Amino acid sequence: MSSLHPSINYMKAAPFEVPATSSAAANNDRNVPSVEQLVLDLCNPDLRENALLELSKKRELFQDLAPLLWNSFGTLAALLQEIVSIYPVLSPPNLTPGQSNRVCNALALLQCVASHPDTRMVFLKAHIPLYLYPFLNTTSKTRPFEYLRLTSLGVIGALVKVDNTDVISFLLYTEIIPLCLRTMEMGSELSKTVEFLEAFGNTICRHLLFYMLSWLVATFIVQKILLDDVGLEYICATAERFFAVAGILSNMIIALAEQPSARLLKHIIRCFLRLSENLRACEALKNCMPEMLKDGTFSSCLLEDVTTRRWLQQLLHNVLGHRVAIQAGGGFDIVNHG
Repeated sequence: MSSLHPSINYMKAAPFEVPATSSAAANNDRNVPSVEQLVLDLCNPDLRENALLELSKKRELFQDLAPLLWNSFGTLAALLQEIVSIYPVLSPPNLTPGQSNRVCNALALLQCVASHPDTRMVFLKAHIPLYLYPFLNTTSKTRPFEYLRLTSLGVIGALVKVDNTDVISFLLYTEIIPLCLRTMEMGSELSKTVEFLEAFGNTICRHLLFYMLSWLVATFIVQKILLDDVGLEYICATAERFFAVAGILSNMIIALAEQPSARLLKHIIRCFLRLSENLRACEALKNCMPEMLKDGTFSSCLLEDVTTRRWLQQLLHNVLGHRVAIQAGGGFDIVNHG
């Protein structure tokens, strides 16, 4: 490959250039590869690993990296090659930390492409998210696999962050919901497994962080799908889909009673509230909504979160009725119907 796409003519590496205060600093600047050169290096197998590392670290600084990656000849093919190269070690699970780090650097660049308004939809139309689904379908609880799932969820999360029905429809059509529910279920089980905590000893804090973040991102994706009318209609179209989602959310509530997380609780309550806006789902929630959302278990956790308290109060009002909701809400704010 001798040249990059013409669109890079207006792209400059200025965000990575440090003003030279001496000749030594100037020499160092000249020795640092430009972003354009690093993108070129992705197509060279001998230079790719370093290019992946450097670009993943700099992706937040260079606002036009996504169009550059997308429009440069061979670049996306190189990133996809990194992804499919580890498929053989997914089952049986033999992924090493080094392999995980390398492919996650490639995924970080795909997240950059998924986030950018100029490349998001072409990224989706190329069905690139499908290459990530095998990662989300893994169940190994080792750190390399959890890091892989978390980074893959980050790509999907970047797609749903901006409200777009076409994105939601694609994800529903390709059945992302069961994959997210699997991650959410694994997180619920982990938080209640004492043996797991004892087994990992001193490494538990970092490992649990990966799990908690995966749990959080997967729940965020389900929330964004529910907030779209197409997504809500899809999930509430059959009893099987509804109870699959509501059941996992309920299990998460039970787990959070022992390991509280205000941020995760916020997403779960928003999911339940959105479900309650569907008539059939609201009727079903009367019998399957967790008691812990009704008895004030999380009052102290939500003490400073006015928005989530109001969401919970509205949820209780929708499902239980106005008078019962105020009693069950443990003194939460009265719903504003305006």
